[in-house]
Amino acid sequence: MSADPPSPPRRPGGRPNPRHARRRARELALQGLYEWLVGRADAGAIDAHMREQDGFAQADRVHFDALLHGCIGQAPALDALLARHVDRRTSELSPVEHGVLLIGAYELQHCLDIPYKVAINEAVELAKTFGGTDGHKYVNGVLDKLAADLRAAEVQAARAARRP
Repeated sequence: MSADPPSPPRRPGGRPNPRHARRRARELALQGLYEWLVGRADAGAIDAHMREQDGFAQADRVHFDALLHGCIGQAPALDALLARHVDRRTSELSPVEHGVLLIGAYELQHCLDIPYKVAINEAVELAKTFGGTDGHKYVNGVLDKLAADLRAAEVQAARAARRP
């Protein structure tokens, strides 16, 4: 008999931690994007497969749906945004780094409730967990430049706040 999946971390008062739920959504979306990038499987089939994975119940389902379907549906537009900052065609990137960059680009462009630094940091953490040895450094550099394009005012405000 298999054990129940671990409960998500909770905040004081017993409420689930929404940051953990979003991180789990990103992890599952990345796995789905990997499947799509490597095998070009149908988005609906990938979605169904990801929903069967252990730990899906702990994921933010709305964010998962937005990331998986948004990244697949907008991949050409997101790749065009990324193309300005990558050193080769996105199709030549590893599928993990490409998927992480798609998620980061999608969040920077569409998830304005997520601070740009958080979107970049979460992408870097995905790259550290699932990617190659130094892939996280590449992801960080590309998304930092993309954030300056997509969220110029937010980036400038953060930089101005750091100045003495």
